[in-house]
Amino acid sequence: MMKFYMTPGSCSTGIHILLEEIGLVFEAHLVNLLAGDHRTPEYLALNPKGTIPTLARADGSALTDFQSIAWWLARSYPRRKLLPEDAEGEARVLEAMSYAVNTVHGQGFTRIFTTESYTANEAEHAAVKARGREIVDEGFRIFDDLLADKEYLFGGFTIADAALFYVEFWADRIDIPLPANCEAHYRRMLQRPAVRQVLMEEGYGSLFR
Repeated sequence: MMKFYMTPGSCSTGIHILLEEIGLVFEAHLVNLLAGDHRTPEYLALNPKGTIPTLARADGSALTDFQSIAWWLARSYPRRKLLPEDAEGEARVLEAMSYAVNTVHGQGFTRIFTTESYTANEAEHAAVKARGREIVDEGFRIFDDLLADKEYLFGGFTIADAALFYVEFWADRIDIPLPANCEAHYRRMLQRPAVRQVLMEEGYGSLFR
């Protein structure tokens, strides 16, 4: 059985959604980042980067970042149609997923959530957070254009939508307004049974009350 290492409300929520969309049976292991679980010898033996998410597969090997896990799930379970069948379509999905994870999350939200990792000078924290907000807002503007006249980024639900959802979720949690098409996408995602189940399991059931 696969083992999924996750932190509720983090980027791993997107992978959790994909696992539920596919209908896989897996063991969930909570990684408490504040407690330093990701720095224990046991976890580092599995994922030397000390990051989340991590998916330990049945053969004992592990995938240790959002994009590789999402792509592997989509390719391993093609009947779920989480990736287009053509090369051009797949490339576009990977491009959008990468932008959500690497830029909106990796360059934008990290400046907001982990400001101190960019500078130890508290006098510079406001500027770092402001730059993060600029990156996040620009990212959502780009995704808003991609979503014009569409329910999902590329027609049907794909791994890119799971990536976009978790950053939309973060924006909602800290009161960053989403542009109209992203807001509609976020609300549509909240109606998907797998998304509702995941958020309930991760402790965010209040969103549905």
